[in-house]
Amino acid sequence: MDKFTTLTGIAAPMPLVNIDTDMIIPKGFLKTIKRSGLGVNLFDEMRYDRNGNENPDFVLNQPQYRQSEIIVAGDNFGCGSSREHAPWALLDFGIRCVISTSFADIFYNNCFKNGILPVVLPQEAVDHLMDDASKGANARITVNLQDQTVTASDGTRYAFDIDPFKKHCMLNGLDDIGLSLEKVSAIDAYESRAQTQFPWL
Repeated sequence: MDKFTTLTGIAAPMPLVNIDTDMIIPKGFLKTIKRSGLGVNLFDEMRYDRNGNENPDFVLNQPQYRQSEIIVAGDNFGCGSSREHAPWALLDFGIRCVISTSFADIFYNNCFKNGILPVVLPQEAVDHLMDDASKGANARITVNLQDQTVTASDGTRYAFDIDPFKKHCMLNGLDDIGLSLEKVSAIDAYESRAQTQFPWL
């Protein structure tokens, strides 16, 4: 998993509330167990019409937001089913951070496991950042995980809370496998002792 320290990027405004995981990646794309290749189908039913043509009104199809790395979203982002494909699709598109007033619990935790930083801020802060994001590619937002701050293009800074363990994992690029590998010497020592103590196993 890539480390997350500081991100300065284009933010796409998505003021819809209750954006669920089926909107993020529709059920028809859940057959794969690969984490790559899902970005093209991110928000598929909003990005494309029935003939597969891009919807020019959808934010991520607009030229100034095609390289977005941040989404500023309405309340309760990631609700619905617990599919991990949702953060996979976001990450594959290039999204590294989602800012909202609240997230569904399972989606929130899945983000951390896949290198996406979900930031919870008060409504007033999200409103300001949403307005900032609506200015397009010239208005870049900075997210500093170490300092736990989000800075708008006008310099306004907002502090956010994060669990210290989740912060440690993001800063060091540690997913569940990476956390296990940190204990590899202890695991090897245990296996060695077990072979001596229980040779019949």
